[in-house]
Amino acid sequence: MNLPNKITLTRIFMIPVFVVLFYVEFPYHEIVAAAVFLLAAFTDFLDGHIARKYHLVTNLGKFLDPIADKVLVSTALILLLTRPAVFLTGGLAGWGIIAAGVAVALILARELIVSGFRLIAVERGLVLAADFFGKIKTVLQDVSVAVLLVAMPFLGGTAGEVLSILGFSLFGACTVATVASGIHYIVANRAVLKEERPAEQAERSEDDGEGEA
Repeated sequence: MNLPNKITLTRIFMIPVFVVLFYVEFPYHEIVAAAVFLLAAFTDFLDGHIARKYHLVTNLGKFLDPIADKVLVSTALILLLTRPAVFLTGGLAGWGIIAAGVAVALILARELIVSGFRLIAVERGLVLAADFFGKIKTVLQDVSVAVLLVAMPFLGGTAGEVLSILGFSLFGACTVATVASGIHYIVANRAVLKEERPAEQAERSEDDGEGEA
């Protein structure tokens, strides 16, 4: 197993550590959890950079990396919903947690749709790289989660309210960016959804037959 894949596995192993730190009560445990989350998020950049720079891209890495990234972010978003107080400051009252729940649903739906879209592309022998908009939404997701986590120990005070409002605003921006990037990604690669012509299907069948021989 090469270095990028080991880094990806490290990110996966950090997810349960993040969960434990989120729930185990000790002073400023949410900030420690935020640090672990950001470190895990950084490994997403690190493993990809090393794999591309040193030509260490593998099928295992292509499989593990997006899964690790999505599980990390999805876990963080769901955990935040179990602490609704961070979404209820700034005069949002009950609307804050409702908006947060809808936002998480939209983000998870986008990730599932894009993952299914990529599966279709792979079946057709196409490789779809992440675009610039996808990278922006990832950064916004990571930063918004981290800010909301850091706000938690200070709720009830001015610092907590400022941080939670900032985090909620970033969370709203990342939701818009996530949905918009998903739409852009599918529209830009809409050829994946086109039905194959009979000639193309026949050619693929012949290729499959040659492979089996």
